Amino acid sequence: MVWRRAKRLFWGTVFAAAYRGQRSGFSPTDFQVLVRRATIYDGSGAEPYVADVGVRGARIAAIGDLSHCTARQSIAADGLALAPGFINSLSWATESLLADPTAASDVRQGVTLEVFGEGVSMGPLTTAMRGSLAARLQQQRLDVDWSTLGEYLERLERRGVVPNVASMVGATTVRVHVMGYANRAATGHEIAAMCALVRDAMREGALGVGSALIYSPASSASHAELLALAQAAAEFGGAYCSHIRSETRGLVAAVQEVIDVARATGQHAEIYHLKAAGRDNWHRLDAAIACVEAAQASGVKIGANMYPYTSAATGLDAAMPPWVQDGGSDRWFARLADPAHRARLLAEIAGPGDGWENLYHAAGSAERVTLLGLTNPRLRRFNGLSLARVAAQRGESPEQAIIELVLADRSRVTAAFELMAERNVSRQLRLPWVSLCSDAESLGPQDGAGEYHSHPRASGAFARFLGRYVRDQRVVSLPEAIRRITSLPADRFKLRDRGRIVPGGYADLVLFDPARVADHATLSDSRRVASGVISVLVNGEIVLRDGAFTGVRSGRFVRGPGHTGSGSSRIGAEGMPRAAG
Repeated sequence: MVWRRAKRLFWGTVFAAAYRGQRSGFSPTDFQVLVRRATIYDGSGAEPYVADVGVRGARIAAIGDLSHCTARQSIAADGLALAPGFINSLSWATESLLADPTAASDVRQGVTLEVFGEGVSMGPLTTAMRGSLAARLQQQRLDVDWSTLGEYLERLERRGVVPNVASMVGATTVRVHVMGYANRAATGHEIAAMCALVRDAMREGALGVGSALIYSPASSASHAELLALAQAAAEFGGAYCSHIRSETRGLVAAVQEVIDVARATGQHAEIYHLKAAGRDNWHRLDAAIACVEAAQASGVKIGANMYPYTSAATGLDAAMPPWVQDGGSDRWFARLADPAHRARLLAEIAGPGDGWENLYHAAGSAERVTLLGLTNPRLRRFNGLSLARVAAQRGESPEQAIIELVLADRSRVTAAFELMAERNVSRQLRLPWVSLCSDAESLGPQDGAGEYHSHPRASGAFARFLGRYVRDQRVVSLPEAIRRITSLPADRFKLRDRGRIVPGGYADLVLFDPARVADHATLSDSRRVASGVISVLVNGEIVLRDGAFTGVRSGRFVRGPGHTGSGSSRIGAEGMPRAAG
């Protein structure tokens, strides 16, 4: 540890000397931004050290004693921690960034890269898929003027976005592209067509393939289908990430399926938001962890991400069997409204799920389900209330309320399900192979009023990890915590020159106060922003300074290892094309 610190300080001094004119022709004013006297957590997990960081263009140009240098913008960092920008390994900001490119709820926690693609992605889209998405975005007056995943991400960059953006290609998306919403096994011809779409997305810059296997129609995908898609991505060095088939009774078998894919492809595979869901299943976490660590010991590249909460959030469709959802939303709503299906449906919602994942049953009771995402003006008053309370107010059973609310809202109706044990959350956060995610949309300033509700993880996941679990409970050290949310996901997704504070790396930086960083959002008030993050740089430009947004939108489309085209490029301050991440 001492040797590594000495090595960093030596090379930092060398680079500092170069910028003082002792080794090069650069003048001191070549720094665009100079962060002075920061306590640097470089992302490696090593102990911190105090130094200055000089930024030129989009990159870190020097680290060391730069006290004699000047810059166009200087930031005093005395007593504050400087870390690489945090990577949100699973974000649902795909639509919220179209409406508001600020991603305020995430950036205020230090997030500088949003990674999308759990099962569904914003491309590739057929004409029908574009029409369906356009109808959903109509209320926000947003146009769907892209068809491929790369075109969507380029659109964000071209318009201007505060954080960097990247994406997996969704296994459900390519399935719907080829097969529609049919709940059946794919044919060999259909799998080949899906694989071709995956390869196209990888060439555009996708990071790999993401699946979500408890939702219709993805629940019908065979292991052979998923393996074929993962192998198509692996041809380009891409990863495979999965919301596994079961987080309840079938947890261990579902984890093993991801391990099998990772072993077959030789590439990284990741379990989305690892959890043992439901009191009856909390004990299964031990066996799941043992499976992962045994696979790692044999050379398999397998890991997980998570959010640090005991409640999950998803739609009420996760309380309904696949047969009622077969064929897409219109057919789903029609079956819900058909009295002929009502008795069977009520019984299956109340039961544990026969071959499918029922999160309502896993939660244990209607008191442990909180409604969040009702959009119908007549129903929004129920957001933030428990399903039990809403059902009582409406004079319905909870199972009836689930059906009627989905029908009346014509949506999945996002809800929070209390599923996890606090002791399991703490244990998972100690695991060196677990990174962090929000698994949520980003909230902008306009989301600070009204009846909109989200899960508190949208505003607090990273701050909660660093404050509650790292500083207060000491589940891991701060250097190790920083590694988990910076270099660990960067290495897994093969993000070149990101995730570390090193000379030549991209200047995605977060300056924060370890003593003050904290989450404040709750289920009843999900819009309370996190505290403790002071300033944030994205690609060398200050996007947040002293807690206030600067108006700069310097985020880029960070492309994966298979990118072959020139894609979208802009000219950076360093006078060179802004290279892909």
